Amino acid sequence: MATANDRAILQTIFSPSTPFGDIPGLDEEGEDGTQEEEAAFPSELLEQVQDLELQGVSAAESGDVSTALERFSEAIRLMPERASGYNNRAQALRLQGDVAGALQDLDAAIRLSRGCGRAACQSFVQRGLIHRLHARDEDARRDFERAARLGSAFARRQLVLLNPYSALCNQMLCKMLGRLRNPGSTVSE
Repeated sequence: MATANDRAILQTIFSPSTPFGDIPGLDEEGEDGTQEEEAAFPSELLEQVQDLELQGVSAAESGDVSTALERFSEAIRLMPERASGYNNRAQALRLQGDVAGALQDLDAAIRLSRGCGRAACQSFVQRGLIHRLHARDEDARRDFERAARLGSAFARRQLVLLNPYSALCNQMLCKMLGRLRNPGSTVSE
């Protein structure tokens, strides 16, 4: 069983633009273009695919990544032109350690979504995080900028962290706060 912290981390992976602990419905229809994108698919088949994706997310949350991959792959088999399935499978692949496979699925999700909507936003964030982990900061910056334009607060925070001036200001602010908390101690420069 996954702990509350594990579930929060998985939530951040699968829905990085939401706050910790918020568990929204998968691919909720909203003002981000998702409703319009979803209208292109037959409703009965779409419901089946969304159910498979929810099962996949639940499996991943409980630590069963192989079942999650099966559910996401089945969703993709049923609707290969739907971006969300690739985005979700990429997260499971990443949890499994298959970064190359995750990047392929993220690229597919971005291509299929034409860089718009929730799946694209999440895919840009996830791809940006992978670039960050591999010290490809310029690639990460580009992906975070695109995700931020799509409304991701998480991506905006990552852009601040990638800014060298911001990092320097944060470091100086931390030192100053440390001195205020402990006025008698010396904080190394």
